[in-house]
Amino acid sequence: MKTQYFKEYSQCLERDMEFKVYGEEGAEPVLVFPSQDGRFYDFENQGMIESVAHLINAGRIQMFCCDSMDREGWTGQPGETYEQRTHIVEQFYYYIVNELVPRIFEINKKDGRYADGIITTGCSMGAAHAANFMFRAPDIFKGCVALSGYYDSDLFFGDFHNDITYRNSPVEYLQGMSYDHPFVDKYRRCRIVLCCGQGAWEDDMVRSTGRMKELLEAKNIPAWIDFWGYDVNHDWPWWRVQLPYFFERVI
Repeated sequence: MKTQYFKEYSQCLERDMEFKVYGEEGAEPVLVFPSQDGRFYDFENQGMIESVAHLINAGRIQMFCCDSMDREGWTGQPGETYEQRTHIVEQFYYYIVNELVPRIFEINKKDGRYADGIITTGCSMGAAHAANFMFRAPDIFKGCVALSGYYDSDLFFGDFHNDITYRNSPVEYLQGMSYDHPFVDKYRRCRIVLCCGQGAWEDDMVRSTGRMKELLEAKNIPAWIDFWGYDVNHDWPWWRVQLPYFFERVI
């Protein structure tokens, strides 16, 4: 399997950011967000890359595993205000769409041809990012495979709300979006998968995924919303099963 490692300075975040690429150019580009507070190498270390290696080696997907800024943003550090944390949350968004996305298209380019969009994926907090980026930028991201995600800001920010928490909470902005909003038609052309188990540590994710199902159905947005069994826990062994299951069917 072809792999490439990059460490590049981000103007948006004012620091070096790392990412790793798996697979050949010209395949369907997939942007992978790590789970909460995670790093770009977690997907490989947890066996997730190996779980879809047959798709990578067959030239069906090329995976781009990025770093996160969750510690400074969503999780937060002692002494940081909500305003400071949400600023980092939004700067991370701009880093992805303005800096990393152009690099993905350039690295993925083959014979002078660029991909027509990017699929996002991730587990837990990575799933929240995967869905949020797709719903915020459907001109760039044409689908998501989100595993065990929570799609609102209240787990991390409680009752605190500002424009940034709203823009990064799919439950909130989908609820506030009109039926005839131009994004709604774009969503209908996306490949949307939201999945979670119903076992240990999944209660909040079941509730949030269920709310997303209601919101998408209300706007007639097709999506594959899949609740797995009560033995399916919020953990890597199950995500290693779910990722190839969905990618084999939607890519």
